[in-house]
Amino acid sequence: MANSYTQIHIQFVFAVKYRAALIDNEWKERLHQYITGIFQENKHKMLQINSMPDHIHIFVGMRPHQSISSVIQNVKTESSKWIKANNLCSQPFAWQEGYGAFSYAKSQVSDVVRYIKNQEIHHSKLTFLDEYRKFLTAFEIEWDEQYIFKELE
Repeated sequence: MANSYTQIHIQFVFAVKYRAALIDNEWKERLHQYITGIFQENKHKMLQINSMPDHIHIFVGMRPHQSISSVIQNVKTESSKWIKANNLCSQPFAWQEGYGAFSYAKSQVSDVVRYIKNQEIHHSKLTFLDEYRKFLTAFEIEWDEQYIFKELE
């Protein structure tokens, strides 16, 4: 669309169903590449992606032609199918319902990229649920504990 200009930076965070530690180091880079491809096919720009065994962080430059819920539904559905089709996981794989989506200014992009790259360091000091609650609090999002990602089972 002519004369339409946007700058939208979103970090997505979502978990493996039941927070099971199913994302294996052996294939996580291939998963990241596959998810990057989904975002690129939808004309969004991948800025950084990284995962821990039980959750994933994705930071993108979003184009306004697609809703956040639509792109995340697509990513979760297609990546789950891909994991199953490639027999990457010895257990049934699915993403947990819900996601976090947090917006950032251009001046914050390099800090967010660095944060996502260093997930292993962050999680040596902070659990995923504590990290997620910290995001919700920092972004002043009202939340109900009963709807937060489930504890590890």
